[in-house]
This record gives sequence, structure tokens and C-alpha cells, in this order.
Amino acid sequence: MTRIPRTEIDIFALNLGGNTFGWTSDREQSFAVLDAFVEAGGDFIDTADSYAMWAEGSEGGDSETILGEWIAERGNRDQIVLATKVGGKPSRQGLAAENADAALDESLKRLQTDHVDLYYAHYDDENVSIEEQVRVADGLVTSGRVRHIALSNFTPERMREWFEVATRERLTLPVAIQPQYNLIHRKDYEQGYKPIAEEFDVAVFPYFALASGVLTGKYRTRADFEGKARALFAADLLTDDALQVVDALVAIAEARAVEPTTVALAWLLAKGVTAPIASVSSAEQLPALMAAPPLELTADEVAALDDASQPFA
Repeated sequence: MTRIPRTEIDIFALNLGGNTFGWTSDREQSFAVLDAFVEAGGDFIDTADSYAMWAEGSEGGDSETILGEWIAERGNRDQIVLATKVGGKPSRQGLAAENADAALDESLKRLQTDHVDLYYAHYDDENVSIEEQVRVADGLVTSGRVRHIALSNFTPERMREWFEVATRERLTLPVAIQPQYNLIHRKDYEQGYKPIAEEFDVAVFPYFALASGVLTGKYRTRADFEGKARALFAADLLTDDALQVVDALVAIAEARAVEPTTVALAWLLAKGVTAPIASVSSAEQLPALMAAPPLELTADEVAALDDASQPFA
């Protein structure tokens, strides 16, 4: 198990993404994924009030609703570490105090719980000063509906200001950040966010850990993405440089008798992230994710992946 810094929360070092719930997996499929995740030792689930607003006919809230129904049916809220987010749902955009408070209540209703363990500011709101964002977040924690605060999709400059203001004012400090980080998206995290994480002792839960499927090894040409739902996010990712990374992943995976997915996630863990976020549409895809935390890459394997992904560093 892995401890989220400055908390009492221990987690399995793989964060199950809930972005597929109500999108590429319906209620029954989502329940099957969640059941398999918990049975395999998982306990940390990530969602957002905006998921899956990109699905046809959705205004967001689908993922939270499905997750809440599952938690209610299984009666396992105390065994789950639950993270959701505010600021991206079309009807609840922004981080103003009234909006954040109302959005939280709506999320809790969908999730069928009285609190969330991690509550992210999903996106920065430049119409709300960092000082006000810090005060709003502190109030949500004080209310008892949020155990801990986290940040995603801020610039490094605004994120650093958030930590500095919270520290100076002795208000609630975020315990986690959620940057984009993977083998074909390295520079932003390694140069911008990693120094913040290290300085302020926060957990790192990177999203797009598998680059929308590119790093699963299943797609070796652009034609392989045709007709796939995830092509919405991955259409421009499968470049020649990315294919070199996929080749390196496949080579290591074959030598270790594991899936490329497992190697891609294990590389992130070797780089010091707390728990990568990854999602699946069916329970059959889950074992490759769950195999990542116990897989320790050798120094030579990490170096090979570092070298292959150098164009992205």
C-alpha cells in the first residue's frame, strides 16, 4: 500500500479512472469493472462531476451516478477512497464559492455519500483569485463534506501560488495534484509540476497515464484508431516518435511476459508518481493495470524507456 502524503489514507498504487462510466461502459459493465477492481485489491477511484459530458446526450454526472449506485448496492463506502472534481461540468463551471458549494452537494447526492476523500479543483478559474480559491476550499473541508483538497489543470505558476497562499494563511493545503504525465507527455510535468510536488510534499496522480490508449501497444498505426471511441482524445498522438516509444514498451513487455500497459504504468511508478490513473471499459482489461504496482522495472529498462521517450522530455 502507498500513503498519500500528509494524510492517514493508504491506497493501492493504481487509481481507477471513472471517465468510462456512462460512456464506453454502461451501468452493468461499469459495475463489473468496479467489482473486479476491488476484488483484485484496488480501493482508489477517480471521477468528476463533468464525466462523461463528451458522450452523446450527456451533460455530465453520469460517472458519479453509476459509481454512487454501485457503492450503495455494495455497501462499501468505508472501503473506498473516493475522488471527484469541481469546475468542469457545463452547468457548474468555475470555482466561485456559491458554485463550488452547490456542485459539491450535487456530486455527493449522485455519489450517495456524505463526503469525498479528495476534492479536486478540476480547472483553474482565473476569474477567482487564488486567495479566494484557497478560502473556498478550506471552507469545504471545514464543512466535513471534503476530507482533503487537490488540484488539476492549473499552470505551474498558479499552482505554486495556491500552495504559497495556503501555507502563508495557514489554511488547507492540497495533498495531491493531477497533472498529465506519461511516456509521450513528459516535459510539462518533469519541468513544471514535479518541483512543486517535491517542495510541498504532495501526491501525484497523473491522468492520461496511457495516453488515451496509445501506450497499451494495441495501436501500431493511425489506422488502428479508426472507429474507436478514444480516438476523440488520441487522434494526434500516434506520431513517429510515439511509435518508437510503443516499440520500446512492447520489447520490454515481451521480455518480461507482461502487457505493454503494465510496463507504461510501472515506468510512471519508477519515476516516483504516487499512483497513475488509468481506466478500462471492461473487466477483462483490468489485470494489466493491476499488475503494474508489483512490477519493478530494472534500471536498464527505465533507461531504455527514458531514451525512447526523450523527444517528449
